Amino acid sequence: MQKGSKILNILYSAAIFILMEIAALYMLNNKGEMQRVWFSEISHGFMAKVWGVGESVGNFFSLRSHNERLSLELFYLNEEVGRYRAAEQQRLSAAKTDLLSDASNGFRYTPASIVKMSRNKQHNYFIIDKGVEDGITPRSGVITARGAIGIVDAVEEHYSYCLSLLNESLSVSARLGRNGIVGPLSWNGKGLHEAVLKEIPLQNKYSPGDTVWTSGFSALFPPDIPLGVAGKARVINGSVNEIEVRLFEDFNSLRHVTVTESNGRNEIITLEQMEGGI
Repeated sequence: MQKGSKILNILYSAAIFILMEIAALYMLNNKGEMQRVWFSEISHGFMAKVWGVGESVGNFFSLRSHNERLSLELFYLNEEVGRYRAAEQQRLSAAKTDLLSDASNGFRYTPASIVKMSRNKQHNYFIIDKGVEDGITPRSGVITARGAIGIVDAVEEHYSYCLSLLNESLSVSARLGRNGIVGPLSWNGKGLHEAVLKEIPLQNKYSPGDTVWTSGFSALFPPDIPLGVAGKARVINGSVNEIEVRLFEDFNSLRHVTVTESNGRNEIITLEQMEGGI
């Protein structure tokens, strides 16, 4: 009983203390303008903190729905940007094709897109989305405005398999400078931008930084397509130079290409075969 009486005394004292505090605050609020202002500031500050905590809690629980909405909006924006980029790439591809057509008569041009490409092998390849139905034939060239990038090796109805310039078995007839010597250009098997121009006679002078172009001495590629920039040279067997070439084309971002075919290719091939060529 004594313990229960102590608890009641404590509760009674606490109740009296709370009532006295409330009365004091009431009297303070009604005593004068200064006290009312002070009391109002304290009460407003307290309510602001309470409301701020409540708002933060609400924002925390609604954060997931906000993130989902933002993610969905970002998805649709990316889709829209992708459509604009695709349309722009097609426009640029068509413009490049028109430019090449004006500069190099005697070739037929077909724009295409790469659907698959290897870059980490010694014999790399790529597949384009044009085939027999689009008039593509084997032994056609594949180019961009920044270089010759491969040749068509096999053709199906809607797709074609192409050997990449990043293939040690493929070479392109190239000219050192606009009016320089011609030699085979091939990948060096290392970096995606690294090639070598071979069989350049020692007496042929050049300057590092000269542009290397397609020669036009084949039925695969039109002449004067820029391929890269000449670099250092090294002497091979004491008789010819092998010149490093930094390719212009970026094979990491390659997407849209143009297939080229000489209108007189069959006649050229026939004449080459008569001479024992390929």
